Amino acid sequence: MTGGRRLDRTEVPAAFDTGAAAYDRLVGANPGYHEHLALSARRMMLADERLAERAPVPRILDAGCGTGASTAALLACAPHAEIVAVDASAGMLAEAAAKTWPANVRFVHSRIEDLTASGVHGPFDAVFAAYLLRNLVDPDGQLRAFRELLQPGGILAVHEYSVRDSVLAAAVWNAVCWAVVIPLGRLRTGDAGLYRYLRRSVNEFDGAEQFRSRLRANGFADVRSATVPGWQRHIVHTFLAQAPAVRPADR
Repeated sequence: MTGGRRLDRTEVPAAFDTGAAAYDRLVGANPGYHEHLALSARRMMLADERLAERAPVPRILDAGCGTGASTAALLACAPHAEIVAVDASAGMLAEAAAKTWPANVRFVHSRIEDLTASGVHGPFDAVFAAYLLRNLVDPDGQLRAFRELLQPGGILAVHEYSVRDSVLAAAVWNAVCWAVVIPLGRLRTGDAGLYRYLRRSVNEFDGAEQFRSRLRANGFADVRSATVPGWQRHIVHTFLAQAPAVRPADR
């Protein structure tokens, strides 16, 4: 429990451990949560029409899989893919692993920064990162790591909150947090610290234009984004980017 203390990024996995048992019920109360993850997964698979030709059985990294909602979204649009789902929270991962999954899905407990030490190696045809980047101490370093994990021409999809480009989106986000997310989080878990952090982390994260620039600055090409429908329009976005077709060291 964090009480009134301000949670920082290094404490996020432990905070998710505390809230793991209630997490699926909390996000289930969010209209569009699962549909938006599914939309971003489909956008990723459609981002490069050559993906199926390059990889009839694509290898996908689900970075920050939580309780498996993003994993299920990926599996729905790529049922034969090899999916490696990784999360730093043991509690969240236990909730995910307790569900029924086919043999082509594997769960790994690891900080995303420590993938190699945990025995997860590239290359991947696609990386899907939902609600992850804004929680990392070094997002630029992780973007470069994702680029190196991808096959040349592979796709990165970042499903993330971004409200700084829209006064209306920021106002809606903060109003929903204070009126619904934080009180409900406190009710379900006995501690609102994680949900206060969630509100703050979204407010502090890049605007959509700034994050697209960040992707380009870290070596990605063909960068674009699209928002989602419903009340989270201009609050949640799908960012798509492509690893270079030729690695810099190969030029």
